[in-house]
Amino acid sequence: MIELRHLTKIFDNSTAVDAIDLIIKSGEFFGLLGPNGAGKTTTISMLSTLLLPSSGEILIDKELLSRKRQDLKQKISVITQEYSMRQDMDMDEIMEYQGRLYFIPVRKIRARTEELFAFAGLTEHRHKTIRKLSGGMKRKLMVCRALLTEPQILLLDEPTAGMDAISRRQMWNLLRQLNEQGITILLTTHYIEEAQSLCHRVALMNDGKLTDVDTPAHLIEKLGAFAVDELRPEGVRSRYFPGREQAIAYLSGIKGRCTLRDTTLEDVFVEQAGKHLS
Repeated sequence: MIELRHLTKIFDNSTAVDAIDLIIKSGEFFGLLGPNGAGKTTTISMLSTLLLPSSGEILIDKELLSRKRQDLKQKISVITQEYSMRQDMDMDEIMEYQGRLYFIPVRKIRARTEELFAFAGLTEHRHKTIRKLSGGMKRKLMVCRALLTEPQILLLDEPTAGMDAISRRQMWNLLRQLNEQGITILLTTHYIEEAQSLCHRVALMNDGKLTDVDTPAHLIEKLGAFAVDELRPEGVRSRYFPGREQAIAYLSGIKGRCTLRDTTLEDVFVEQAGKHLS
């Protein structure tokens, strides 16, 4: 279990994360959503101990996380937005280098690498250097590298950024399987469809604060399950209704162009934050 208690990070005179309280249950797939500058990456960086909180605390399984707690840090693996791998190394070399950093015996590194490459569908590409891999393959390799230490918690900061649609869906399937194995996953993403499809619960974040925490389905239900988009000279205006009948009744009174559709998690965020995700 991950628990954030009044977690705060201040840079100079700017508050990036503003006294957030949050509990993520063991085995949960949790999404952290928000626009650029909302505080998502800063939160991930504090959970990985890359950054220290200005105030507040982080507990892992009810124990206080700090840079000195190697036992707790070993439960956590992080996948960042950047491709942090040497371009002249091949996949096997990347995995062995990572394993040696954590003093894992070579025999175990190689056995675990075989297992992870098979799991991620990378075995036939293992001898390619990093510079020759597609973006999707690089992301999968970063997942394999993160899993080498057998973590209990996986922190994913924009894991599908830059991927094409097919690679993104492959990554979704990979992450679902990991979560089904009991790994707790905290995901930050700008792809709202991704969070709606994968996450058990999501937290909406803006200006360093959590504005709502709930299941995607319940957040959509609270806004209204059906949306009517009306095209006006100033742009599209959306109205939300709890039932299809109410939406159709409203639709029948509109003379201009309009559409009826299901409400999405992006609608929820736009209504709360007042702007689209970047």
